[in-house]
Amino acid sequence: MAVTAGAKLDVEKIRADFPFLEELHNGSPFAYLDSAVTSQKPRQMLDGMREFYEHSYGNVHRGVYQLSERATAAFEQAREKVRGFVNAPSQREIVFTRQATEALNLVAYAWGLNNLGRGDLVVVTELEHHSNFVPWQYIAKRTGATFRMVPLSDSGELQLEALDELARDGEVKVVATNFVSNALGTINDVARIAAWAHANGAIYVCDAAQAAPHVSIDVQAIGCDFLALSAHKMLGPSGVGALWGRTELLEAMEPFNLGGHMIRKVRFEETTWGELPHKFEAGTSPIAEAVGLGLAIDYLTGIGLEAVATHEHELTAYALERLAEIPGLTLYGPPAERRAGIVSFDLAGIHPHDVAQVLDMDGVAIRAGHHCCQPLMQKLGVAATNRASFYVYSTAEEVDRLVAGVERARQLFA
Repeated sequence: MAVTAGAKLDVEKIRADFPFLEELHNGSPFAYLDSAVTSQKPRQMLDGMREFYEHSYGNVHRGVYQLSERATAAFEQAREKVRGFVNAPSQREIVFTRQATEALNLVAYAWGLNNLGRGDLVVVTELEHHSNFVPWQYIAKRTGATFRMVPLSDSGELQLEALDELARDGEVKVVATNFVSNALGTINDVARIAAWAHANGAIYVCDAAQAAPHVSIDVQAIGCDFLALSAHKMLGPSGVGALWGRTELLEAMEPFNLGGHMIRKVRFEETTWGELPHKFEAGTSPIAEAVGLGLAIDYLTGIGLEAVATHEHELTAYALERLAEIPGLTLYGPPAERRAGIVSFDLAGIHPHDVAQVLDMDGVAIRAGHHCCQPLMQKLGVAATNRASFYVYSTAEEVDRLVAGVERARQLFA
């Protein structure tokens, strides 16, 4: 379905596009409030992938027969859709990966190993998902660089005023942060972070896996040097993501994976690498998955990301208000106006897994755990939290069911 950008979402019409939401759980519709971990999939994307598999599937950039050429055209059209989605200057700067995690590892290894050393400083934050924390921690240790974290305020927001003090610990070479926190929903001032990184002679790596499904992304306006996203969080299939990087940086980097397709010439004496982006796309690519990502982008842009953000903001504000009424419940993160559609909370004396299981009995799915953010959990002083996350198909009635289920858990374990 398509709604004019900025218009109020017709949520019931959107919900009709998602087959899974037609299922009943104990006689009630299933309330899927775990879109931050992965989204449900619209029929338009599923049907388009099936159509591609049935009528246009072949390996890309290999054959000269029509089927292969059709597959290649669809694959490269998907690349162009990703380019437009993030407003990249060139298709050559879009590299297909398995997901954002692989994209971030690609940068950490292919850029980090050749550009970091003793005396250099790698800066991440206490908000990071492990995929934008562990690779940089590992590469810093391997190269002898210093590894530091930007601290978090009590409201769950980055204390960016601490950056200048961190810079005293070495020569800043890379700053890596998320755009939107997957655990708290905090929306970071990525343009400010990028500007600081560049002013200090560093590159800025942006993990946009949690932002891409919900807000407009413009790599040129942000001023980042690399940006990663995953299809499965933004209505697309699993198994594919994308890395955007500046041409001059990508060209100077060594390959991450080696094998077929990414080469220019192979001889006994030497192998030379292919042009961008193929230099970083060794082997058979996730072809149909890339097509599915392109279809998901079509669906999202048809709805309008401004409308998506507005819808999620309304649900988040409502959820924060309702959950705050429950005795013994602690909410984490900034106010609704400075966060995406994610609400994390803890119920005193009750393990998050127990809360999540009670909710599951009522047909409400949330996440319970550390959300791949153990340094953040340490900062919060907890082992885990409950997290409800909203998307284009979420409703206020589902928020009410969430609140009722949490209250039932509180009474059950009292």
